Amino acid sequence: MAAPASAPPAPSSLKRIVAASLIGTTIEWYDFFLYGSAAALVFNKLFFPGSDPLVGTLLSFLTYAVGFAARPLGALVFGHYGDRLGRKKLLVLSLLLMGGATFAIGLLPTHATIGSAAPVLLTVLRLVQGFALGGEWGGAVLLVSEHGDAKRRGFWASWPQTGAPAGQLLATGVLSALTALLSDAAFTSWGWRIPFLLSGVLVIVGLWIRLSVDESPVFKAALAQAEERKAAAGQVEKMPLVAVLRHHWRDVLIAMGARMAENISYYVITAFILVYATTAVELSKQTALNAVLIASAVHFAVIPAWGALSDRIGRKPVYLVGAIGVGVWMFPFFALIDTKSFGSLLLAVTVGLVFHGAMYAPQAAFFSEMFATRMRYSGASIGAQFSSVAAGAPAPLIATALLADYDSSTPISLYVIAAVLLTVVAIGCARETRNRDLNAVEAEPVHDDAPVAHAADARTA
Repeated sequence: MAAPASAPPAPSSLKRIVAASLIGTTIEWYDFFLYGSAAALVFNKLFFPGSDPLVGTLLSFLTYAVGFAARPLGALVFGHYGDRLGRKKLLVLSLLLMGGATFAIGLLPTHATIGSAAPVLLTVLRLVQGFALGGEWGGAVLLVSEHGDAKRRGFWASWPQTGAPAGQLLATGVLSALTALLSDAAFTSWGWRIPFLLSGVLVIVGLWIRLSVDESPVFKAALAQAEERKAAAGQVEKMPLVAVLRHHWRDVLIAMGARMAENISYYVITAFILVYATTAVELSKQTALNAVLIASAVHFAVIPAWGALSDRIGRKPVYLVGAIGVGVWMFPFFALIDTKSFGSLLLAVTVGLVFHGAMYAPQAAFFSEMFATRMRYSGASIGAQFSSVAAGAPAPLIATALLADYDSSTPISLYVIAAVLLTVVAIGCARETRNRDLNAVEAEPVHDDAPVAHAADARTA
């Protein structure tokens, strides 16, 4: 039998937990997006000199993609220990790793100083960033999902998701301010280091807040049950990864498919746009950064609204609105940018991010509700991060290569639309999870058509 549902935390306690997750994810995404923006603006000159500008950008984005390659490893390691030791400990570690790597990038010598060792060191630090972020997302959304009640889980769990636009807003805002205040020569020489070094201050604040929250009550109850089973019957739990692949393999595939359109569209809209606007349309860096900055603020505001809507009508309908909306918007998106008008550029990015928010907002609750407690960190992290290798990692790289080969935005739009089709199929295969009790999820079949024995196996696992 499932453990009795824990009483919902007091509003003040839940808000503190949400704040801890939000601030931590904001810092993590600030670090991650800062690298992406710098890759588009200065890293091609500082670490890959002597190349054609577009080729240098491709090489710069290649190191950007390397960070995604480390995210599945981070998902496996952090997921395993997060399901064994708890969510809080691993979230503190992920924040330290990410912040330390970002701070070190700000101190890194360039190619002009140490030659080919510079891009090698840059790649290593990018791998550390990716490894940390691979473990961050699952723990942050679970800490909130497992503290809140089912009726408003979509709303509360969407707040850690706002860490992505908040981090984007912070990173783009700092870069935008520096490019406005400094000459191009000063920014390229030393100004680009300032945002990376600021990460050290942000990490101290984030750690102070994260260390003040309690462990998830749902996890503590599941851990106590596991210890009781072990003491009473000598039952030893399987490794979380093994349990996930045995009992939740279908959910992992659904999560991976659901991420395709969400991940690819986001990095095309926010990272590749800096290349397209400055190279193909010949707008200034400042104009492109300002558009992303304003649109990210709107993105931040709409995510909780989409999360609340998913509590009312379900995770699947909201997710499908976002996926189909992004696919339909792609051709108008580039057409508006081609007008070279700031207003049109802003409209293109803002509408794209509003549709993206409809996918991103319910994702935290949706993925959390798919998996049993003692394998939830692993399942949610694996489903989310393994897809990023095929989705977000190569998205700016593929988009830049398509632009270089075809000198047109049409192939890029078709690329995003293909990802949307994959996501629509995945969501169509998923079951609605709204109102599922996370305390009882282990005692229920994962799917309506699953045999009773399957549920018993899940409880044992």
